[in-house]
Amino acid sequence: MFNMDKKDLQILHELQQDGRLSNQDLAARVNLSPSPCLRRVRQLEERGIIRGYTAIVDPEACGYPLTVFVRITLARHDTDTVAEFERRVRAIDEIMDCFLMTGQRDYLMRVVSDSLAGYERFVRDVIHAIPGIASIDTSFAYGVVKRARALPRR
Repeated sequence: MFNMDKKDLQILHELQQDGRLSNQDLAARVNLSPSPCLRRVRQLEERGIIRGYTAIVDPEACGYPLTVFVRITLARHDTDTVAEFERRVRAIDEIMDCFLMTGQRDYLMRVVSDSLAGYERFVRDVIHAIPGIASIDTSFAYGVVKRARALPRR
């Protein structure tokens, strides 16, 4: 594990708030000169701590007003079934996140959909086509209380 100091954590915090900061502006915010700041950012990238940069897009504005949480239980837990399920899930664009879980369900997925009818088609045509699923349990989100974009400060 890469040992991060307070400056590294400050850099991460600032970039999580605004990933489009120029190196000059970032350096000013964390009280470093530009060269050492850029060197630290590159080290964070090389070590995989910063995995990339992306735009935060409003799903509703892009035609996906429905957020659905889907809990999946597999019928079998052999290597082939698990590998095939996970391979298929990675290829489905509507699945935004998929977590391997403890407890009664095996996976928790966050799915976006254009409508209730669209979600029904998604389940019937896409999810049901994945072999080895024993059960599907769905919850629809009807509001967002908090959506964090940055990790907690240490």
